[in-house]
Amino acid sequence: MHQVSLGTKIRDYYELTKPKIWYLLVFTAFGAALTASLLFDIPVTPLTWLLLIGGVAAGSAAADTLTGYNDRDIDAIMDRTKGRPIPSGRIRPKSALAFGLALAAISLVCAWFINPLAFGLMAFGLFDNIIVYSKWLKRRSQSNIILGGFSGGAPALIGYVAVTTQNIEIGLVMAGLVFLWIPTHIWSLALHVKKDYSRAKVPMLPVVSSEKTSIRVIAGTTIMMVVFSVLPFFFNQFGLVYLLTAAVFGAAMIAMSVWLLVKPSERASWTVFKFSSPYLTALFIAFMVDAGLKP
Repeated sequence: MHQVSLGTKIRDYYELTKPKIWYLLVFTAFGAALTASLLFDIPVTPLTWLLLIGGVAAGSAAADTLTGYNDRDIDAIMDRTKGRPIPSGRIRPKSALAFGLALAAISLVCAWFINPLAFGLMAFGLFDNIIVYSKWLKRRSQSNIILGGFSGGAPALIGYVAVTTQNIEIGLVMAGLVFLWIPTHIWSLALHVKKDYSRAKVPMLPVVSSEKTSIRVIAGTTIMMVVFSVLPFFFNQFGLVYLLTAAVFGAAMIAMSVWLLVKPSERASWTVFKFSSPYLTALFIAFMVDAGLKP
């Protein structure tokens, strides 16, 4: 029997957590915490940073691992996902389940030591993603990604409340931005890999609706997201740096959605999907820069 090296095993478990997803969520938590710290001149201790970054990383990785465990049968059907650690046989389902539960426990312990509100948000995020989205809705309803999207906004709000509950509407808007970003991000990917989702019988929007309807909905959610992204400017906490960033990157997102609307193609939907992550990253960088420039 072929012996798998420790390094290979570590890489497999790392891949199981879908790092491309949790990197961005950890960044939103970091961005929200640093923004709150700079806006209200509240120092953040190294221990709080450690608990926050470690907790959100563990929680996001746990959610991705456990949804991977839930989805192992449909992942094996789809071309895009059949090479993942569980369906490819590199990690046994029971081992993935134990690993995911351990990560979830770590995230909840970290959040508890931040404050009770952070703990509640972490527990809610895990439940929404693993149970509501992955277990209950993913295979049953086209609204899966909407109701499951609340978990995506949780890390940003956890980051904010780890520092303060002052002007909590800022933290809520940051979480709201991520929530509104998720449908554009996921549905544009689903449009690109529609055949995969159809084969696995997952009722994503592009599977249950026509291409024309799906593209209109994606364009509509993108416009909603961009309009919503301007809201923080009117809180009198953010200035021109944030407004210009939201306007320029938002215009680019809308332009790509219009391109998808006018000339529907896999290439256009893939471009919208690929640009959506830099778009969200740019907004959170602008939050931090603008907060740092505040006199």
